[in-house]
Amino acid sequence: MKARRKLILLGTSLGFIGIILGAFAAHGLEKLISEEAIATFETGVKYQIYHALLLVFLSSQSFTTEKLNKILFWLILLGTLFFSGSIYGLSTNELSGFDFKTIAWITPIGGALFIFSWILIFLNVLKKPKNL
Repeated sequence: MKARRKLILLGTSLGFIGIILGAFAAHGLEKLISEEAIATFETGVKYQIYHALLLVFLSSQSFTTEKLNKILFWLILLGTLFFSGSIYGLSTNELSGFDFKTIAWITPIGGALFIFSWILIFLNVLKKPKNL
């Protein structure tokens, strides 16, 4: 499967899951966790959706290579799982039998993967001819 197609599929999947999770935070969690925890949960949703939109945007552009698209796919997928996933767990920690605080260290790793993906895009564009 071509990398651009994978970007679209991952982006749209992360997008619709993000919308579902955002609605769940607004309507399903409101009586179960604190407002602060809901705000934290929504931070995970925002970053998931931001990167879903980035993936869909990248799939329609020609300034990235097939190789870079494959790298970005994995960076953003893992970034979402580590950053947003750990935030979802941490903010709903009191509802679970698992203590997500034990894996809180993966949150900044996910954030770093997001940052690295943006830096790679930036550097890739800098390498392109100025008439891009």
